[in-house]
Amino acid sequence: METKTVVIIGGGFAGARLAQDLERRLPAKWSIALLSRENFITYNPLLPEVVGASLLPGHVIAPLRQMLKRTRVHMVQVTRIDTAERAVHYSDDDTGGGAPGMLRYDHLVVACGQGANLAIVKGMERHALPLKTLGDALYLRNRAIERLERAELEMDRDMQRWLTTFIVIGGGFSGVEVAGGLADFLRASARFYRSIDPEHVRVHVVHGTDRLLPELPPTLGEFTRTQMMAQGIDVRLNARAAQVDEHGVTLADGEKLAGGTVVCTIGTAMNPLIANLPFPKVRGRLTVAADMSVPGSDNVWSLGDCAAVPNARDGSVSPPTAQFANQQARQLAANMARRIAGTATLPFSYKAIGQLSAIGHNKAVAELFGLRITGFVAWLLWRGVYILKIPTLGRKVRVFLEWNWAMFFPPDIAHLGYTRRSVAREAGLETNGEKAAA
Repeated sequence: METKTVVIIGGGFAGARLAQDLERRLPAKWSIALLSRENFITYNPLLPEVVGASLLPGHVIAPLRQMLKRTRVHMVQVTRIDTAERAVHYSDDDTGGGAPGMLRYDHLVVACGQGANLAIVKGMERHALPLKTLGDALYLRNRAIERLERAELEMDRDMQRWLTTFIVIGGGFSGVEVAGGLADFLRASARFYRSIDPEHVRVHVVHGTDRLLPELPPTLGEFTRTQMMAQGIDVRLNARAAQVDEHGVTLADGEKLAGGTVVCTIGTAMNPLIANLPFPKVRGRLTVAADMSVPGSDNVWSLGDCAAVPNARDGSVSPPTAQFANQQARQLAANMARRIAGTATLPFSYKAIGQLSAIGHNKAVAELFGLRITGFVAWLLWRGVYILKIPTLGRKVRVFLEWNWAMFFPPDIAHLGYTRRSVAREAGLETNGEKAAA
């Protein structure tokens, strides 16, 4: 029996869920290969919890191999897609310069997501920190601790204030959640740094429209603003960042916000793999048909953040959220099974059940089934939703226990350094080659 192969590029919400559903739907003669830079899926909405030390880094990820049974997982960097030869070329390291490999496909699914566009504001690429990956969250957490440590030693009050001021650009879900998480973490940690004036520890949010969380109803955006300001967070609405430099952020009206750390939560960039594909794109995303097939090809599909998936329910393009990615994956798995069986595919159609956002200090806002919920109850709902989404009972229990621990005990302010200790160097036993490598 000849084996045929489905290759999925991307191990995020869309790619991982699609692989799970295809395992149940495809005939035995079909194999599934998932190609991803990491061998785990990251729950990106929980990255601010890592920044704020509410969760350990390992608790916002899940190994793909433990989630998938029939799928072959390859931790590689995809370098090129050859649609004419039906082949995916890859490197065995994340730089693209490792040993090359090639995998042929019968059906290809592109679910590689999007990157951060730090070039959207002058100077941001050099001086701002993104929050897209687990590494970004760990780096930002370490940066916050480094700034507190340096400020503890600083005698100049103006420099101390600069070190402990954090500016978040963007007031959407990511911006609000990371600003709230940072404010909570800094507030809880400041008592261990007795030389720092608590009034010098500040978090600013710079947002370009007239309300926070524009994806939610205006009343929830206004509740978020008032609650964050009550926590001491400075919220600037209708404020556009014009330039970022080593001193802070310059706004479009000329005002300058001084701060030692700038976090960027706006701007997306087209994935280079998408840019090189010979198919139409719209605003950095692949154009796809109603069934998520790529026009011009009978065996290429796309979903998730990297695809402009039309929603038949209202005629709009699906937003790049995990909720829609999961539903797209379920529908695409069914469509691929139909295509293979020779039956008609169906258009993607979905109505969102709602959206939630944590806003810091054990509060959240939520819109679920048309109901608007705020405060502590919404925060419990927010946590409950993500515990349900995390795979395996063991991980759910660990996250539940860690979240409850964080409610009653101070955050972990240990700086997680990754410098490898060289015993040979300390003993003076390096070879010349080892010294050169060091």
